[in-house]
Amino acid sequence: MLKLTLPENKPQISAGAKEVLVVTNADLRESANVECWPVQNKFEAKLEKALADRFGIAAKRAHLYKNDKGHGFISSQREGSDLFASIDPDAPVIVLLTAWQYSHHLAPSLAKHRGPVLLLANFDGTWPGLVGMLCMAGTLNSLGKQYARLWSADFDDAFFYQGLGAWLKTGKIDHDVSYLHTVDTTHPAAKTDAWQAGRRVGEFVLRHKEIMGLFDSFCMGMINGVFPQKALVDIGMPMESLSQSALLVEMAKVPQALREECLQWYEARGMKFNFGSDPAKELTRDQVLEQCAMMIAMARFTQRFGLTSVGVQYQQGLAHSCAASDFAEGAIGSTARFPIPDENGNIIRAGKPIPCINEVDMGTAIPQTMLWRLLDAFGLPSETTLHDIRWGSDYQGTFYWDFEISGSVPFEHLKGGIAGATGYRQPAMYFPKGGSSIHGQGKAGRLIWARAHYEGTQVFMHIGTGTAVELPAEEFERRRKATTYEWPLLNCVLDGVGRDDLMAGHQSNHITVAYVDDDKLADVLRAFVAQALTQNIRVSVAGDAYALL
Repeated sequence: MLKLTLPENKPQISAGAKEVLVVTNADLRESANVECWPVQNKFEAKLEKALADRFGIAAKRAHLYKNDKGHGFISSQREGSDLFASIDPDAPVIVLLTAWQYSHHLAPSLAKHRGPVLLLANFDGTWPGLVGMLCMAGTLNSLGKQYARLWSADFDDAFFYQGLGAWLKTGKIDHDVSYLHTVDTTHPAAKTDAWQAGRRVGEFVLRHKEIMGLFDSFCMGMINGVFPQKALVDIGMPMESLSQSALLVEMAKVPQALREECLQWYEARGMKFNFGSDPAKELTRDQVLEQCAMMIAMARFTQRFGLTSVGVQYQQGLAHSCAASDFAEGAIGSTARFPIPDENGNIIRAGKPIPCINEVDMGTAIPQTMLWRLLDAFGLPSETTLHDIRWGSDYQGTFYWDFEISGSVPFEHLKGGIAGATGYRQPAMYFPKGGSSIHGQGKAGRLIWARAHYEGTQVFMHIGTGTAVELPAEEFERRRKATTYEWPLLNCVLDGVGRDDLMAGHQSNHITVAYVDDDKLADVLRAFVAQALTQNIRVSVAGDAYALL
């Protein structure tokens, strides 16, 4: 007879009648976890006090501080899985997030947890738990898990207390997401010429396919950024799966003279690089030359595989193999781009941006690629990018978002274009091999924004409009210092979508934007909605954009 031996189960961690379990998740990179721990510790104390003083509830930490690591975060999927194997599956759990976190550490376990789950984030630019919470929220939504979400600057406002009290009582928080309006082909806008044009673009995509080339397909724990293959096929946008190791091989083929020519092209047009001499801490010319080789290699893959868009995984392996991908990503996504030759000397996609899918996030790959096709077909500027929903705050009575992608945007999205850009070394904590960012102030103008997510194999998309604003220098500098100084920063207002609306209903830490002149915005919106519906995507139009249809 066979003898079965399995590891012993650990003692179960449960919550008493007046207790809730607290779990905290963060980065895979231990240097970041140590840096972020003091802020997490501060907010744990705030949460404990609020639970005890307001509700008579004790916060019971489900996992210990790690003396050998210098922090108390969950920092791997194995650690998260082992923890939840020991947690009472019916216990109420608060996941407290005060920094960027890798959702896959906890999401597979949270998805099967029967008890109520609250994702609780601080709302802060420097320590962006709100970004991590939005990623985890989108991830759990994609896995079909019911949960609640809550956010607060200091854990001491009425909104926070009301939400926390509701969750403790019912296991739910009912946020108002009426800003999202479902739209289908029966909408009156379907009779417009713009709608019919968008429908034709969607039919083109379904017939010819927009192939998205992704160098590896999972980044920084973002399960919500990895779509099922069937979901992509159903909308006419299949993925070409590429390897970052192949990218490194292709980069090595780029001769030094071509790298130098590329860098000099940007310097001649006014981009300023903040060069130093210590590659461990400062930006060096060699780092940017390597990024030029990456851009050239990416473009050659785009031509070789017939790709519409391309993206680089960004973390973890590539960051330890070569300079960060940021400059290459922003530059390749620009219309004003160094003329990249293929192996035969022919210029690749001259005069057109190649949409770049930062962090290989398919939820932004879809709207970026679709918007590029639509805007290009209309003969309009077609540069697109994603941004982190990083933070936001009031200025002279108006709430402005701080959208900030981790390193680069197309030059056309910056005030002053290439000449308005400055290259800073990416933070050494995350990027040991360095590399330049493309920093600049987001230019003023009207914009369209979008985000795709999936439920099962069905793709959904939220679409809205907004206005980018060039805030005064002093206010812009304040926001730069409160977020990540080296990165490009776009300040904007979303039409009819307030802070708490977006935090309640958005299914990602990312958002896609493209600039569209005000006199063309309504037509582009109608066409984009029609294009999405034609491509079998379920559409919700956000806020005041609904009135533009």
